[in-house]
Amino acid sequence: MITNGKFGKYGGTFVPELIIPALEELEEAFLRYKDDEKFKEELEFYLKEFAGRPTSLYLAKNLSKKFGCKIYLKREDMLHTGAHKINNTLGQGLLAKYMGKKRLIAETGAGQHGIATAVVGAMLSIPSEIYMGSEDIERQKLNVFRMELSGGNVIPVESGSKTLKDAINEAFRDWITNIETTHYLIGSTMGPHPYPTMVKHFQSVIGKEARRQILEKEEKLPDAVIACVGGGSNAMGIFSGFVDDENVSLIGVEGGGDGVETKRTGATLCKGTEGVLHGSLSFVLQNNDGQISEAHSVSAGLDYPGVGPEHAHLKVTGRADYVAVTNEEALRGFELLSRYEGIIPALESSHAVAYAEKYAKIEETKGKTIIINLSGRGDKDMFLVAKEMGVEI
Repeated sequence: MITNGKFGKYGGTFVPELIIPALEELEEAFLRYKDDEKFKEELEFYLKEFAGRPTSLYLAKNLSKKFGCKIYLKREDMLHTGAHKINNTLGQGLLAKYMGKKRLIAETGAGQHGIATAVVGAMLSIPSEIYMGSEDIERQKLNVFRMELSGGNVIPVESGSKTLKDAINEAFRDWITNIETTHYLIGSTMGPHPYPTMVKHFQSVIGKEARRQILEKEEKLPDAVIACVGGGSNAMGIFSGFVDDENVSLIGVEGGGDGVETKRTGATLCKGTEGVLHGSLSFVLQNNDGQISEAHSVSAGLDYPGVGPEHAHLKVTGRADYVAVTNEEALRGFELLSRYEGIIPALESSHAVAYAEKYAKIEETKGKTIIINLSGRGDKDMFLVAKEMGVEI
C-alpha cells in the first residue's frame, strides 16, 4: 500500500481514485527494484556508458576571480541530451521496462525532459509521447525537433497558459485512460507519491558525486550549494548529498520573471502559498480563491506555478533558503559564464550563476567555496537569448 509520502506535512497523494492502483503498482515496483542487484547494475551501465557519468566538478577559475569566491561547477550540462534529466529518465524508463509497460508518456517545458524521455524510449524500444505546451514548443523549436528525431511523438497542448502546467494536466488525463499499458515518466520531484521520492532517488547521483569530488579536491565540504528550482529535481539531486551537513548552506534559485512583486513570476516558494497542485501539497502560485495563477519566466523549465513538496519542507524548516532571480539577471548569468569560462549554460542554470554573483558580494561570504549545479547547457536557448539581446541569427 502507498505510504503517506510526506515531507513534514507536504507531499501526499491528492489524486482521483482511478490513479491510486497505478501509483500503488509503481511504488511497489520502485521499492522492489531500486535495491535489486540486476536493476542497479543495468542502471549503472546506462548511466556510465550511455549518459556519460560521472560528470566533472570543475573549478571555474576566471569566474572565481571575478566573484571573489572559489566557484565549482557540477557539469550536468555535459551529459547526453544536455541536462541532468537523463539520470531520472534512465531510472524510470528501466523501471517501466521491468514492469512490462509498453508505452511512455511525459510532460516537458524546456524540452530537456522530453528529449531525455524520447532517447531512453528509443534505446529501450518503448514508444514515447511527450506533452508540451504550444508556447513552449515555439520557444524551444530545436528541442522539439530533437525529440521527433529520436522517435518521440510531441503532442501540442493548447489549453490554459500553454506551458508546463498544462502539459502535466494533459499527461495525467492520458495516464488515467491508459494506465495498464502506460508509464507516466514525470520529470521532476513533484506530483503524487511516490514520484517526489523516486525522482530524488534517481537524481541523488548528482549529490553523491559532488560530495565525493569536493572532498577529494578541497578536503572539506563546500560552504554553499546553489541550484535553480522549477519543479526541483536538479536542486533536490545535489542537495541530497549535503542536506545532513548543517554547515553547508543550500540555496534554491527560482525564476523571478519580471520580479516577485509582479504578476509575471515563477517564484513559487518566494511568493506562493500552501496549496495542492498535480497530486501533492506544496507551495503554489494562486489567487485568493485558490485558482492556480499563470507562472512566467524567460526560462521554460522554471515556468511552473508549483514546486516539489520536499523543497517546501526544506523551506519551512529553514534547512534551505530560496531566492528569486529576474529574467534580466538570468540573462546576465548566461552571458557571464559564457564570456568568462567559455561555458554556455541553459537559461535555467543561468539563474543559479546569476545568484552566485550576488551571494559572493555579501561581506561574510567572500572567499568561500561554492558549488553551482550546472543543470543543463544552453544550446536550446540560443535563439531565445539572441532575441532577448536584440541579435539576429
